[in-house]
Amino acid sequence: MTATNQLEQLKQFTVVVADTGDFATMKQFAPRDATTNPSLILKAAAMPDYAWLIDRALADAGRTASTAQVIDRLLVLFGLEILRIVPGRVSTEVDARLSFDRDATVAKAREIIGLYQQAGIPRERILIKIASTWEGIQAAALLQQEGIRCNLTLLFSFAQAVACAAARVQLISPFVGRILDWHRKSTGQEYAPAEDPGVRSVTEIYTYYKKFGHATEVMGASFRNKGEILELAGCDLLTIAPALLAELQAGTGPVVRKLDPAAAATAVLQPVSFDEKHFRFALNEDAMATEKTAEGIRLFSADIVKLEALLAQKRG
Repeated sequence: MTATNQLEQLKQFTVVVADTGDFATMKQFAPRDATTNPSLILKAAAMPDYAWLIDRALADAGRTASTAQVIDRLLVLFGLEILRIVPGRVSTEVDARLSFDRDATVAKAREIIGLYQQAGIPRERILIKIASTWEGIQAAALLQQEGIRCNLTLLFSFAQAVACAAARVQLISPFVGRILDWHRKSTGQEYAPAEDPGVRSVTEIYTYYKKFGHATEVMGASFRNKGEILELAGCDLLTIAPALLAELQAGTGPVVRKLDPAAAATAVLQPVSFDEKHFRFALNEDAMATEKTAEGIRLFSADIVKLEALLAQKRG
């Protein structure tokens, strides 16, 4: 059967991932994978339909458990419900407040994987989301060696992407829309999808990875409009919010593959590498990436604090 709507066409050469914590919405788009983050979980946890998950997390953790332990259980319970819907993987995020602590990030990731394994879920179906700080990337390198697959998030720069590939992480999530947000604010300009700075960033990373045979998967994230998604058709994966999934599902125009490994292989590029000091300098030189990484960590940290408050209120 020939795919008619744009979502089905896109699925022919890109893995579509649902960017939501809302199970009901997820079912209608049949994604292969799903991603969550503290902001999405906080939003879902505040919905009456999901109050039972908070009650279950509190009951499972017990009265003596710390708030952090209850949150871990809540994140995993959301993940377990999502895995009933998607055939592939779910991404579960480490507390953003650990973004500059390699060892604490590793310990937290092991705890999360342990909870999934207790529920009978093999680690191959879980991606641990970690911020793309130097410490986060080094934590991911250690975790990958243990067979714990990682999704490096809050990624805004080529230097971050190169360091992730060197760490052999499973997957990266470059944030297309947030890059666009920064450039719009900085320049006052609007950008056509093909000229979108976020689209160009992901295209550069994808081309570099395919040119030099890096196995790390590229998953474009944080989209602001359908045009950005269509310009990245052919990317390994794209994680898309429900509103844009619906827009693609309603769209009937042709979807043309824009990113292709064969084309990337012919690109004229030189391999690069970053040790810690050169990574930090390269990130510092990129004002957009520095500001958006820091802002993302702050926002996710703030939402974890709000989630803690919600749980404390429930606990009484």
